Amino acid sequence: MRTLVLNAGYEPLAVVSFRRAIVLVLAGKATVLAQGDHPVIGGSMTLPRPSVILLGRYVRAPHGRAVPVSRRGVLRRDAHRCAYCGVHATTVDHVLPRSRGGKDTWENLVACCVGCNNAKGNRTPEEKGWALRVRAYTPRGTAWLVRAVDHRDPAWDEFLQEVA
Repeated sequence: MRTLVLNAGYEPLAVVSFRRAIVLVLAGKATVLAQGDHPVIGGSMTLPRPSVILLGRYVRAPHGRAVPVSRRGVLRRDAHRCAYCGVHATTVDHVLPRSRGGKDTWENLVACCVGCNNAKGNRTPEEKGWALRVRAYTPRGTAWLVRAVDHRDPAWDEFLQEVA
């Protein structure tokens, strides 16, 4: 079980193990905002299993960080749907192929199924007569910088509204 850690300003900071979350709560550095179904039973006490915790003090997180481009991030941004046909996507495709000067940027990468990726080959969608179903964009927001948030607990939804 993993726990979402929120800064004192309710912005997501990290995803940690529930053990680390319990240590933060017991040390008085965090409070439990949402709890899981099964409590943690110790020798002398029983604690709620934290699903979301809020830090008591504000931790200064570097702002202005760009979201790094990654295969996992592109698939997450496009909801694992092919930008050309809409079926489940497992790969990424360069809209402007790398051999023609296309870069590894958020605006040039889209989620793609293997069939469409092979059929498109070294061409642009316009040359193939295809249209993009999605707009390739750079994701913004603190939640995109939090690692492991793509496999999230439903209790986190109200705290991660920036992630779509």
